[in-house]
Amino acid sequence: MRSAANAEEDIFAANRVRGSVTLAVSARDNVTRCVRAHEAGGLRARFPNSDAGELEAVILNTAGGIAGGDQLTVSIAVDDGGRLTVTTAAAEKIYRSIGPAATIDVQLKIGAGGLLRWLPQEMIVFNRARIRRSIDVDLAENATLVLVESVCFGRSAMGETVDAGVFFDRWRVRRGGELVYAETVRLEGLIAEKLARPAVADGSRALATMLVVPGDDSVVAAGRSLSQDFRGEVGLSSWNGITVIRICAKEGSHLRHDLVSILTRCGRGPLPRLWLN
Repeated sequence: MRSAANAEEDIFAANRVRGSVTLAVSARDNVTRCVRAHEAGGLRARFPNSDAGELEAVILNTAGGIAGGDQLTVSIAVDDGGRLTVTTAAAEKIYRSIGPAATIDVQLKIGAGGLLRWLPQEMIVFNRARIRRSIDVDLAENATLVLVESVCFGRSAMGETVDAGVFFDRWRVRRGGELVYAETVRLEGLIAEKLARPAVADGSRALATMLVVPGDDSVVAAGRSLSQDFRGEVGLSSWNGITVIRICAKEGSHLRHDLVSILTRCGRGPLPRLWLN
């Protein structure tokens, strides 16, 4: 006979979201179209417009946020010569968890001559949230990637702080089958205290990382030309054909301002309309 504790665990598990989106796009006559789409659980993908042969996909989470124990998977494949921009309908909210962490797994594959711009809107992490995310990218040698992820620890306009929780973020980028970029960020326990340290974020609560592949000193120079207008701290560097841009800001609105400026100048294409609403 199952105990009351086991019954409670079963109820909890039954109410967790298991969502996935799988997309494949292909180019024909210089126009990119979706050739395969599969949706499950609370995730959906919509294609609001295409411009000059580039397709735009918008991912929606019908659950309205992510709670502890939820599991979301996104898999995107851009065939040779395809051009795709992916964004989200709104900022994704990660809610407080009293149990297991939520997980997000993203797999991105770009074929020869293809372009993928992964531009989701911000992730908002609430106090005592627990989130584990992994992003794995497989690039052909001459493929192009623009990847942006941003996170706000609490909503500064609402006076929220994230005193504690778990934020684990793992990125791996392979080009021509070889690992060319790897990083793992782990903030666990007293997050606000750690973000306050000068060597971590110096009190900033809104953070973003942007990768541009291929990227070189010209991308860095273009980004630095905007420096007088930045509202946060922005660092840009380039090596081995990759440009990395880091942004730290005290408020989410400042982060958004700097990201829009950089993406407009260095994002290899127009911003999705949802970014401008």
